[in-house]
Amino acid sequence: MSDSSNESLDIPSPSGDVNTIDTSYEVGQDNIQTKVGPLTFDIHNPVFLISSLTVVAFVLVTLIFQDQASAVFNWLFNFVTTTFDWFFLSAANIFVVFCLALIVSPWGSVRLGGTDAKPDFGYLSWFAMLFAAGMGIGLMFFGVLEPVYHMTQSNPLGLQSPVGPDGNVDPAQLAEARAHGLAATIFHWGLHPWAIYAVVALSLALFTYNKQLPLSIRSAFYPMMGDRVWGWPGHVIDIVAVFATLFGLTTSLGLGAQQATAGMNYVYGTPNSLNVQIIVIICVTAVALISVIRGIDGGVKLLSNINMALAFLLLMFVFLVGPTMQILQDAWTGLSTYARDVVPLSNPFGRSDDSYRESWTSFYWAWWISWSPFVGMFIARVSRGRTVREFITCVILIPSLVSVFWMAVFGGTAISQVANMGAESGVYQNVISSYNDAIAMFAMFGDLPLTAVTSTLGIVLVLVFFITSSDSGSLVIDTITAGGKTEAPTAQRVFWATTEGVVAIVLLIGGGLTALQAMVNATGIIFTFILLFLCWSILQGLRTEPR
Repeated sequence: MSDSSNESLDIPSPSGDVNTIDTSYEVGQDNIQTKVGPLTFDIHNPVFLISSLTVVAFVLVTLIFQDQASAVFNWLFNFVTTTFDWFFLSAANIFVVFCLALIVSPWGSVRLGGTDAKPDFGYLSWFAMLFAAGMGIGLMFFGVLEPVYHMTQSNPLGLQSPVGPDGNVDPAQLAEARAHGLAATIFHWGLHPWAIYAVVALSLALFTYNKQLPLSIRSAFYPMMGDRVWGWPGHVIDIVAVFATLFGLTTSLGLGAQQATAGMNYVYGTPNSLNVQIIVIICVTAVALISVIRGIDGGVKLLSNINMALAFLLLMFVFLVGPTMQILQDAWTGLSTYARDVVPLSNPFGRSDDSYRESWTSFYWAWWISWSPFVGMFIARVSRGRTVREFITCVILIPSLVSVFWMAVFGGTAISQVANMGAESGVYQNVISSYNDAIAMFAMFGDLPLTAVTSTLGIVLVLVFFITSSDSGSLVIDTITAGGKTEAPTAQRVFWATTEGVVAIVLLIGGGLTALQAMVNATGIIFTFILLFLCWSILQGLRTEPR
């Protein structure tokens, strides 16, 4: 048993006035503390044991029964996306409305950590960390692919593609399809995903810093369950959070490995195979272990700042070298079209664009929801001292605007290349006609100056995003499985960082991208119910806080 106080566990005491929750539970009181040789462990019983053993069983079954596992993953992905798409869309809409309402409500003045709490990080470092953790690899993978795909293939809201089978572009249809392609992409990377993250992050920050409960998903259930949350109901909640985080994260790691491998093949001619993807995951996981050991300040913060600088450099290069004025127009028309179409795009019923809604939106919402324990807990850990209004505004609106500009720069440049070059453009040859999704960004770089430089920088950026995601995710899973302790032994963080890499490899072996997506969808359904409750719990917590 552990008798450590919250202060010794790096959960600071409130500064100023708060309304704490009185409970006899102490952080880590259910933990098992032991040593195995030189390694020290401080793990929650039974959350760590059940989570780790279940993951091991999943890995073994998938490896032993690869063909059967692949069939199951395919069935699961199709079943979830076609059966529960309405549920994901409805829930995400609720999260957006809830967050926007909090911004303008009197509760927006509540400060996380107490009325006198000061932020632990400056704005630039804070924004870099939440953005790198929340979107990194996805923006690199889908920044070119998704706007082009929605313009030519998925037909959101029933639009027709302006690109013919021979690569010729119909000017009469181009402008509208271009705007809708970007708007449909912004829909997936704007308010909805960041509202999902904000709900989890705010609930964790509020009940940890203001209510002085453990930094764990179960703590937000205290208003409903009371002290029963420290028993089996809470164990189940945290175990589900571990699985959602693990599979949401491994999906991103798998995408990152596929894109980095495809990029190296496109630029340098290296083999593009499953074996190379596995090698990439192993190498990046090894580097992530170093960052994990160094912690937030020495690892995640440093890498996130590097990410920010590299991403800004690449973004500005494409913006200035590409069709600059067209990009600015794309950003405006895409954003205005999104504002006009966000309601029909959010509508879960009576739609004719099944391909877009089921294959894209349903998967995305499940992916963001699966990522939300990971991103939400990480954002909560670095957001003490912010007011609720400042917190939600920065977490939702600022990253959404950056995503809009990113998609306009990368996606708009790629669309312009197709419009101007037709079948001669790299994007048409490698993405539209051959569906080689992983090299979409590199195909766009191929029709710009300094292709080798930009492609190399793109590969490096994908890998660094890969590292920060693995690093941040392992810290979060370790916190959950250590009973809310934020400074658990290093060996546990190493275990989870390694596990993430192993699961990503196993899913790629057992079914590739479909396997990754299937597990995200499955865990996303369960965790959506938890998020819906968190909205109610946040209101219960805020109404007793001094403003």
